[in-house]
Amino acid sequence: MPVPPTIDPAEVDFTAIRAQGAGGQNVNKVSNAVHLRFVVRTSSLPEAVKARLLALHDTRLTQEGVIVIKAQGSRSLEQNKAEALARLQALVDAAAVVPKQRRATRPTRASRERRLEGKAQRASVKRNRGRLSGLD
Repeated sequence: MPVPPTIDPAEVDFTAIRAQGAGGQNVNKVSNAVHLRFVVRTSSLPEAVKARLLALHDTRLTQEGVIVIKAQGSRSLEQNKAEALARLQALVDAAAVVPKQRRATRPTRASRERRLEGKAQRASVKRNRGRLSGLD
């Protein structure tokens, strides 16, 4: 199995921002949350991985091909940087896996028969739900 490409830390831009949510005075005065920005097009990743990353339908990917990840789970700036970098690496690892090519197949005779039996049984249930005639 091939080794997925690793992210070069020099290609990643970190910006310290203030975190959202509860935390009181600490959240209001300390910028410990992190915005990670990674430009896919100019990165040193293999072209196939870049193409799969750019094809993702993910809210973290901008139209310019920049991945933006926000990490604010920890009170430490360094831990938030490490978390954001790990999430970016997980995204790249997922894009590095070549999707299996789907080959079209036809349903087997037994599966067609099971499907038709199920449809017949359902039709029978629905047919028997109606008003009964001839009981008067």
